[in-house]
Amino acid sequence: MSRRIYLFDSTLRDGAQTQGVDFSVRDKIALSHDLDDLGIDYIEGGWPGSNPRDKDFFKRARDLKLKHARLAAFGSTRYAKNKVEEDPNVIALIESETPVVTIFGKSWELHTERALGVSEEQNLAMIADSVRLAAERTKEVILDAEHFFDGYKANAAFAVDCLKAAYEAGARWI
Repeated sequence: MSRRIYLFDSTLRDGAQTQGVDFSVRDKIALSHDLDDLGIDYIEGGWPGSNPRDKDFFKRARDLKLKHARLAAFGSTRYAKNKVEEDPNVIALIESETPVVTIFGKSWELHTERALGVSEEQNLAMIADSVRLAAERTKEVILDAEHFFDGYKANAAFAVDCLKAAYEAGARWI
């Protein structure tokens, strides 16, 4: 049995949050080619629902000719008050038309209660709904289980239930 490590690069999103870094759309296109040439498997291109620059990047990235890497759009689960089919963030992820969607979902009950103001059951439904719709409309879905290790330390069963919800809804990677 052969094993392989897959490389997921978040420079274009997380790296762009570094003080003094301000990627233009042209920069992101050029860096995508560079990361592809390096052999990166997944390139997280940004959050299409967060700002016009990322939305423009994903529109232009449809013409990217990557030899190896798969481009991923990043965003959150649906908001608690929204139906998944009407959630602007989830719609932006799908409309990015990337082969991969990375959805971050809360996996620490502290954040579920304080940041989102929802119950554990509601959070699990938000994860499942978001992943399921993305899995129906894209080739591949990744769940970024936000603060998983803190969540696991505080309430292992809930943290693992978040992973299960995503997996059962169609996430390929967690």
